[in-house]
Amino acid sequence: MDEIVLDSYAKINLALDILYKRDDGYHELNTIMQQIDLKDRIIIRNRNKGIHIQCDNKDVPLDENNLVYKAWEKIKEKTGINRGIQITIEKKIPVAAGLAGGSSNGGAVLKGLNLLWDLKLSDEELMAIGKEIGADVPFTIMGGTAWAKGIGERLTRLNSFSGKMVLLANMGIPVSTEWVYKNMDLKSINKRVDIESLIRYMEEDDLLSLAKNMENVMEAVVIEKYPQIERIKEDMIKFGALGSLMSGSGPTVFGLFDDEEKLHRCKRELEKKIPNVLVAKTI
Repeated sequence: MDEIVLDSYAKINLALDILYKRDDGYHELNTIMQQIDLKDRIIIRNRNKGIHIQCDNKDVPLDENNLVYKAWEKIKEKTGINRGIQITIEKKIPVAAGLAGGSSNGGAVLKGLNLLWDLKLSDEELMAIGKEIGADVPFTIMGGTAWAKGIGERLTRLNSFSGKMVLLANMGIPVSTEWVYKNMDLKSINKRVDIESLIRYMEEDDLLSLAKNMENVMEAVVIEKYPQIERIKEDMIKFGALGSLMSGSGPTVFGLFDDEEKLHRCKRELEKKIPNVLVAKTI
């Protein structure tokens, strides 16, 4: 096999709490991650040596700052196999948007090289390698719906929450996760996100209760800099979303819908003022 093509799916956070800053500099999270069918396409081809990355989005780094580069390096380090690859990224997931696009690309390359090079690594082994690349990478390998703790790598698979209608609105302004963490005042968070109740609503397929109680403690610091995020959330609700939340470190806002007509009306309204409005479903 000389070439493999993979789908690289985005994720949203249905809830996100940050408990404290750890001694290792990372933050202890408590979050619900949900894969959605918005996806990039990754094409991996063998080559004699080195790595060559190309992408149709100029904002994507094509060097060691891209997680697909780190994935190739880690696989070589772990297996002792030193082969070259060419990676083509066909980008649909907005960049630096709180949707784990880069992490998903890295996870897809780990899975792709496992098949392309016939490494026979288990998902658990790939997830362990992925953790060394980025906190969200293990989830992108596992997929579906998960309760995540630690830095996001301690995953508990939840019952499937697939087929729910999601509208995504992205302002086209990249937000650095590092900047968000640096500017957060953890002492000001005096109410924890009730993750257990949200999981119960999901298990009961109570979309309305879930949507109305979603929380993300990162919202406050990002909205302070980009108040239009709050306006997007309000517009989502105004035009029919059951609930709306910023995903991850933002700035992408999503709404959950139970009515397709309302979803498309909301999309048309948001498109009047926002460059990137996308329809997706949970998977």
